[in-house]
Amino acid sequence: MKVFGVDIGGSGIKGAPVDLERGDLADDRYKVLTPHPATPDAVADCVKQVVDHFDWTGPVGATYPGVVTGGTTRTAANVDKGWIDTDAATLLTGRLGGAPGASPVTVLNDADAAGLAEMTFGAGRGRTGTVIVLTFGTGIGSAVFTGGRLVPNTELGHLELHGHDAEKRASTKAKEDEDLTWQHWAHRVRKYLAHVEMLFSPELFVIGGGVSRKAEKFLPLIEDIRAEIVPAQLQNNAGIVGAAMAAHAARADGPPAADGSPPAAAAPAAPGASSPDGPPAGSPVDSPVGWPDAAR
Repeated sequence: MKVFGVDIGGSGIKGAPVDLERGDLADDRYKVLTPHPATPDAVADCVKQVVDHFDWTGPVGATYPGVVTGGTTRTAANVDKGWIDTDAATLLTGRLGGAPGASPVTVLNDADAAGLAEMTFGAGRGRTGTVIVLTFGTGIGSAVFTGGRLVPNTELGHLELHGHDAEKRASTKAKEDEDLTWQHWAHRVRKYLAHVEMLFSPELFVIGGGVSRKAEKFLPLIEDIRAEIVPAQLQNNAGIVGAAMAAHAARADGPPAADGSPPAAAAPAAPGASSPDGPPAGSPVDSPVGWPDAAR
């Protein structure tokens, strides 16, 4: 089954149809630059441009670099402040021409989307302890899983470290803006990981974002962290895949009840059972923690 995923970032907006049986892009992704200022209307226009590039008319999932609850964006650290308390799901659904009764665009936190993809198809698959997926880019996104279940909207990039938001010191953007060497940047990332480890004691860190393609340049420089540290297997496509997974999950749940309440959850599949038209049954996308309400 194919579902469209869009990953909205601070520097670029990219998307593609996703093959949910393989957990990979079904076509080469298409990317446009994030507009400046990144207002809701300007970004929605870019999302439409990405989706229209493929002449797509089916379900769409979209990530957002901040907190998302009930389809509404609550924070705006690396985009225009006009996103705060915007009904992003309704905005994007309307911009893509959604008719009454059509499947709405599903919106969720970008790192949560990447985490769902990595836990289902990538580096976190089969891990049942506490796993933290961190995406390094314009900021630092985070997705926390325990027992295979997502705790949504953790936003650990905004932890205070030495008097600063951690992402202002250890993101990929910070490395580029300050022209840091890999060694200097890895030293900052190590301090950040040590702080997160002290708070959560994870068994595994999965390092994602575009920089994961260059993991060999910095991961060997990060020492004295007890948790295992691995690069994301889906690399910078994880957000697109996770967005598509979320749209599929929301569609499977069906429309809200007549009184506006969320749909009843379907009975879970037997552990290890296969799914003919979506992610493996029993995967994090089936988790009741943050689903489906946090993704709508």
